Amino acid sequence: MTTLLITGGAGYIGSHNVKFLRAKGYEIVVLDDLSRGFADAVTDATFINGNIGDAALLDRLFSAHRIDAVLNFASFIQVGESVQHPSSYYLNNVGNTLVLLDAMVRHDVTKLVFSSSAAIFGNPEYSPIDEAHPKAPINPYGRSKWIVEQLLQDYDAAYGLHSVCLRYFNAAGADPEALLGERHEPETHLVPLVLQAASGRREHITVFGTDYPTEDGTCIRDYIHVEDLAQAHWQALRYLDAHRRSAAFNLGNGNGYSIRQVIDTVRSVTGRDFRVEFGPRRAGDPSVLVADSRLARQELGWTPQYGALDDIVRHAWAWERKHWQ
Repeated sequence: MTTLLITGGAGYIGSHNVKFLRAKGYEIVVLDDLSRGFADAVTDATFINGNIGDAALLDRLFSAHRIDAVLNFASFIQVGESVQHPSSYYLNNVGNTLVLLDAMVRHDVTKLVFSSSAAIFGNPEYSPIDEAHPKAPINPYGRSKWIVEQLLQDYDAAYGLHSVCLRYFNAAGADPEALLGERHEPETHLVPLVLQAASGRREHITVFGTDYPTEDGTCIRDYIHVEDLAQAHWQALRYLDAHRRSAAFNLGNGNGYSIRQVIDTVRSVTGRDFRVEFGPRRAGDPSVLVADSRLARQELGWTPQYGALDDIVRHAWAWERKHWQ
């Protein structure tokens, strides 16, 4: 039976992947230091509390478990925090990932699925954004992801370590069974923030900028259901098995929704009203970020099941009500 090491498996996207891949029959070992994750989010898997930057721990882990492939979700993800504390982002997202890659090479583990980001593109030169779009990240978070993507190219050429980089646009939603969901501390993502306003956990939601060159003046983003992301990771593993070569794919629905549309959808799904305040633009927020994911559909056979914003909000609302009300 195939055994996977999932780093950062106690976090939002990692934990959903653990659940999805266990249902596909994989054995799972989760490595997470719980600095950003939650132990109770790890379901039906071997859990090891530790950091991917601990080379001795990795050697023990790879010696004790016959790992066939690694999925790496062990990254810090907050853009603003990365600007304030770039050192911690480069140390964790780049330095610790290097330790992981070197351990994989030592133990002859040659398949990796890497959790990358649309932040590698920076301000878009055109939309929708395809894989050929120039890579010009504008913050340390985005730069850390792009550095790792380039490292992976070098590790493929030198050591035969094949990887698939999956560049998420805006991950959102929750497990349809409401067993798992989004709970960052602090929360920075739009959908859970608006739902917290709907549930009363937050006094209001603030919209930053209403004068963008979009139909309603607010930013447009491409939201992708976390369950569809899990499906893409499973298909990336199958791609590595079938082709034994590295690749990178953009993941999004190809549909953009404005901030006002997200707020209106939350009001419709929840049946609740809440206060909305308006503030000035934030520096570095592009008007429109939408993915061209045709390559992932063609090469991976990826077909998102929850492309509608209603589905994303409905599942996230079920999680919010079950666990916070």
